[in-house]
Amino acid sequence: MASVRFTVTPTKAEDLPGLSDTSPDISSRSGARVRFGSRESVNRSDPLSEVSGVGTAGGGADTPEHSSVEQGDGNSKISSVYINNTHGVDDDDFYDRNLALFEEEMDTRPKVSSLLNRLANYTNLTQGAKEHEEAESIGEKKKASKSPQMGTFMGVYLPCLQNIFGVILFLRLTWVVGTAGVLQGLCIVFICCCCTMLTAISMSAIATNGVVPAGGAYFMISRSLGPEFGGAVGLCFYLGTTFAGAMYILGAIEILLMYIAPKAAIFESKHPEGEGAAMLNNMRVYGSICLLLMSLLVFVGVKYVNKLASIFLACVIVSIVSIYVGALVSAFKPPQFQVCMLGNRTISGHEIDDSKCAKTIQLQIKEPSERVDANFTLTSENGTVGPTFDPSPMPALVEKTTSIWKLFCQGPELNASCDKYFSSNNFSEIEGIPGLASGIISENLWSAYLSKGDVVEKGSLNSSLDAHPASTHQPYVFADITTSFTLLVGIFFPSVTGIMAGSNRSGDLKDAQRSIPIGTILAIITTSIVYLTSVLLFGACIEGVVLRDKFGDSVKGNLVVGTLAWPSPWVIVIGSFFSTCGAGLQSLTGAPRLLQAIAKDNIIPFLRVFGHGKANGEPTWALLLTALIAELGILIASLDLVAPILTMFFLMCYLFVNLACGLQTLLRTPNWRPRFSYYHWTLSFLGMTICLALMFISSWYYAIVAMVIAGMIYKYIEYHGAEKEWGDGIRGLSLSAARYALLRLEEGPPHTKNWRPQVLVLLKLDEDAHVKSPRLLTFASQLKAGKGLTIVGTVVSGNFLQSYGEALAAEQTLKHLMDKERVKGFCQCIVAQKPREGISHMIQSSGLGGMKPNTVVMGWPHAWRQSEDPQSWKTFINTVRVTTAAHLALLVPKNISLFPSNSEPCTEGYIDVWWIVHDGGMLMLLPFLLRQHKVWRKCGMRIFTVAQMEDNSIQMKKDLATFLYHLRIEAEVEVVEMHDSDISAYTYERTLMMEQRSQMLRQMRLSKSDREREAQLVKDRNSMLRLTSIGSDDDDDTDGGERDRPASGGGGSSEHHRRVQMTWTKEKTSQYRATHSGCSTPEGFRDMLSIRPDHSNVRRMHTAVKLNEVIVNKSHDARLVLLNMPGPPRNPDGDENYMEFLEVLTEGLERVLLVRGGGSEVITIYS
Repeated sequence: MASVRFTVTPTKAEDLPGLSDTSPDISSRSGARVRFGSRESVNRSDPLSEVSGVGTAGGGADTPEHSSVEQGDGNSKISSVYINNTHGVDDDDFYDRNLALFEEEMDTRPKVSSLLNRLANYTNLTQGAKEHEEAESIGEKKKASKSPQMGTFMGVYLPCLQNIFGVILFLRLTWVVGTAGVLQGLCIVFICCCCTMLTAISMSAIATNGVVPAGGAYFMISRSLGPEFGGAVGLCFYLGTTFAGAMYILGAIEILLMYIAPKAAIFESKHPEGEGAAMLNNMRVYGSICLLLMSLLVFVGVKYVNKLASIFLACVIVSIVSIYVGALVSAFKPPQFQVCMLGNRTISGHEIDDSKCAKTIQLQIKEPSERVDANFTLTSENGTVGPTFDPSPMPALVEKTTSIWKLFCQGPELNASCDKYFSSNNFSEIEGIPGLASGIISENLWSAYLSKGDVVEKGSLNSSLDAHPASTHQPYVFADITTSFTLLVGIFFPSVTGIMAGSNRSGDLKDAQRSIPIGTILAIITTSIVYLTSVLLFGACIEGVVLRDKFGDSVKGNLVVGTLAWPSPWVIVIGSFFSTCGAGLQSLTGAPRLLQAIAKDNIIPFLRVFGHGKANGEPTWALLLTALIAELGILIASLDLVAPILTMFFLMCYLFVNLACGLQTLLRTPNWRPRFSYYHWTLSFLGMTICLALMFISSWYYAIVAMVIAGMIYKYIEYHGAEKEWGDGIRGLSLSAARYALLRLEEGPPHTKNWRPQVLVLLKLDEDAHVKSPRLLTFASQLKAGKGLTIVGTVVSGNFLQSYGEALAAEQTLKHLMDKERVKGFCQCIVAQKPREGISHMIQSSGLGGMKPNTVVMGWPHAWRQSEDPQSWKTFINTVRVTTAAHLALLVPKNISLFPSNSEPCTEGYIDVWWIVHDGGMLMLLPFLLRQHKVWRKCGMRIFTVAQMEDNSIQMKKDLATFLYHLRIEAEVEVVEMHDSDISAYTYERTLMMEQRSQMLRQMRLSKSDREREAQLVKDRNSMLRLTSIGSDDDDDTDGGERDRPASGGGGSSEHHRRVQMTWTKEKTSQYRATHSGCSTPEGFRDMLSIRPDHSNVRRMHTAVKLNEVIVNKSHDARLVLLNMPGPPRNPDGDENYMEFLEVLTEGLERVLLVRGGGSEVITIYS
């Protein structure tokens, strides 16, 4: 057999990660070459080191005393003192002799050296293409791949910064601060940053618990929580990333149309009411164009996006620095941005055409004229000073109205009727940026939430009391949406997302387990500090009405955060535009790859097409779907409406990251050994609670929709997806919950109210491993309204060591049948020499703790009369005895092939219960459970009971009806009277036929054994003594009570036995043969025909015949007849007669269910 050699040859000890720090003695010999299990010749210059290297790696003799070096033909070989090496050692034997004890298992249990070699050649694979455990195939030629070299700063810290800082910081944070106030603004930022920090701690623990291939958050969640949760949360993360791309594009278009090129608007409205709708349409058109261009750029090549990423990040950093510099400069020299106020209401700077924040202006005219067309001097009523010209010798002052006057009054004349609020209040101008030293923060501390259509007002300014509701035609600054604390949380949260950027690049990191925690947590600390200080700076530097002015109308359309920037607002405008474009490109790049990873995992069948892409692996189809979904977000067109949507999806993703970490920690999974040790399950559950709270705080209806979407994906994967076993934490949770529940069930016996059928279904397989009676499983599935345990078992004859493969095949057959019948339960296959022993072992050992079966379902042995082999019915009776001894209930459906399948519901008819003896109430409970199933739902229920002559049948019927009423079971009641009657000739004849048939079969089996003995006599004449002891059966299946007693002496005694009990044992057979000339002679049969039936058998047959007559008379048209099953005789000699009694009892009935209780009450009248 060809041997495979694996060689690990690091040239320096520093190449082994973690070795140089902990093993100084190894690093001192850095030049040595270490070979594990190599057959290469040993270097003569250092033979001892090579020998010790081989011995240590191979696990064999590793001391010089037990090995020596032989030199010959220029090659050295190692020989052991325990091996006679005189005849020479073959090279392969030499290689494996240190592991000779394990050589037979080398194919399934490789040497440590080969395992280490595979791990040394491990590379971070693209997650989803294949399971990383199966990616390396023997003999596959690997391309020389460049090892990842990215460190913490470039690989994690900067990408996280770029993804976290985004459009919300530049476009909405000032508005959040102005609306919520500094205190509540700090609270909003702090809650959101705490959420991401706790999630980053949980993510760091998961990311450092083993190697995380490229795949990021999806890989971590799916491998920690299983394919169902992984698929659901992975798709939520994908949708969140896609809608984030739409939000960034909308932010870029808003910056373009509002602050860079307002003239580029395609749709314009002549009326103020339509301005909002026109703006949304502009956003839709430009957003769709921008999405198309970005998608084409991503399609052409991701390398261009990656090259632009550093430029976009530089824009973000420059913009943030300009804000801080501008805030510091404002303490000494505040920028000049005047805000016009009417009373305490803010006037839009767009409407002041002549830059005059006044009602009227005074014109000084040199020559009186009707028309002002000469040199003039103007002053305003509110103190506005204009250009001054040389006065005329005879000046005339003329008061003229401004452009604002026309918006509040019905005409430009001074005597025109005007708005009351306009008439009673004066104009004033305030500083939009008072500066850091102005103390304006005291006014901005408190919230000022507005409803849609409210005017942005400054509370500290005086206004007249007779304020009227403002009209949208007037040039005020209005609130475009109704604001609240919860709404602002939903709008701000996307600005703290992006913490997964580092884990998404895990395949490019030099040391992912070190870089991901440090880089991510440092990025979150940095961004949190920036956000918290920005809230304080905005509140301390900018006027409140400007902060609440979302689009900067009061400062003539400038970006509000740009007014604070230094040296110019254009730094922020240009920087934020490019940063939002870059963030959008990153989202459109990452989302298709995430979808491709989910599709290639093959857990969601309908997504398989999105796993394909271009030849270089680029996800073309996934990019197309991503663009279509992003277009839906762009059609919404409002940044404030899109932000809460992606907030939901990101929060759900973070929630499950925290859940995964908390579960793994609490369950103490053996594989849970993160290198990042600064985590705790309380932190994970706190983060999960914050995520859940934020979801419902920001938008409860979006939260419900997101949960419904995730739940639908979860159930879809559970029922239709490919089954994956990833060692997930949910399975560990299930194991812990099952263990806890089983221990609770073990505390005491179940109460009668909690009794439900825990079914053990015994199935028989034929020679081709096909189930003989599959309807037994169908019937068991119809009983499952009790929601109890189901175990399907079978016995394979043979030896376990030789029949293990057959047992696995039988188990698979049972599983396929269970899937077909939709039975939820377990399979159990036992290998035993004899079926009856296997069944006995199964009944004893099935189940665990409180989840043991309490009911056995087995089939009736068909054609037992015609069978020469008595094994089938003897096994049946033995199983009845075993279930009785184990105190289990027994259900035996007779004519099981006639029972309806799950697709054949009964439209009418009755289920008849013949309650002859009480054995725990099984006969009452079973019809109720069956009628919960669709097959039996339309069947009525009739209960018959038998009254003897001494019973009061009328009173019995009343009592039975009352009993059923208390049991809450609806059924018709009938009491059948059975009169004492003489034993009929039919009964006597039937009993005689039964005993004669039984004896005849024994005679036939005896004649068969005679022939075998004659053949034996030819071989051995000395076996006469042993021949007389040979019984009727070849094995001990007929062992019984009489076999252990000494045989009675004398023929009279034998005749007495035959008269009392007409069953035959081996001893009586021997005695009969000894007193007769031959068992096959006509005299022997004649003597057999002259016997009289036993009196006890006649009485039993009489009962069976009478009951059968009554049952057939009353229930011949019933869909199903339930009947008490009489127990087998205590004396095993009467087994064959017992089978005959059961046949007579059920004769003429189409479907019969023989029921035998387990000895405990299963139904109660109490609640």
